[in-house]
Amino acid sequence: MTLTIFSLIVLLFSVMIHEIAHGSVALSLGDPTAKYAGRLTLNPLKHLDLFGSIIIPLTMLVLTMGHGPIFGWAKPVPVNPALFKDRKWGELKVSLAGPASNFLIAIIFGLILRFVALPETMALLFGIICIYNFMWGFFNLMPIPPLDGSHILFSFLPPQFLKLKYQYSQYGLFILMAFLFLGGFDIVYFLASRVFAIVVGQSLVF
Repeated sequence: MTLTIFSLIVLLFSVMIHEIAHGSVALSLGDPTAKYAGRLTLNPLKHLDLFGSIIIPLTMLVLTMGHGPIFGWAKPVPVNPALFKDRKWGELKVSLAGPASNFLIAIIFGLILRFVALPETMALLFGIICIYNFMWGFFNLMPIPPLDGSHILFSFLPPQFLKLKYQYSQYGLFILMAFLFLGGFDIVYFLASRVFAIVVGQSLVF
């Protein structure tokens, strides 16, 4: 139960930092929308999403009988690309900022695990932080709206694909749900556990 609660806290703060990274990079590019919306904060109440932050994690908690891993997401940070100083690559930079923040956290805690002799309990907690952030980073790189991967993909497509972008985005949530329930979570976990093993120097053992 203690590990489950800790995992939920890690998940919450991982997705919060992810969204704050989006908003911070948008602000650096000239878009203060997230700042004015009060989203550049570690106050969880500002980031909670009913479906992604509560329903999905609790459902996974029940389905896995408390053994996890547990997954979810926060309310997306509002961004206005029209205000970006970099009109060409601004949206790409903002989209990459979220996964990059999670990978950075995962790598930092992973390298500590690799090179510092930690007590067993602390090593377990650091391992949870590491794997959850790798998972969250890879999950968001999937090219499915509204995930960051779709925005990254669309940043490289020519303007004539704009109509396709809107059509694809309309069904994004349904595609995402299908992806998760048809084994997409296993793909994310596979990628995260392999990179975990490379960074930490040992396979995932929890």
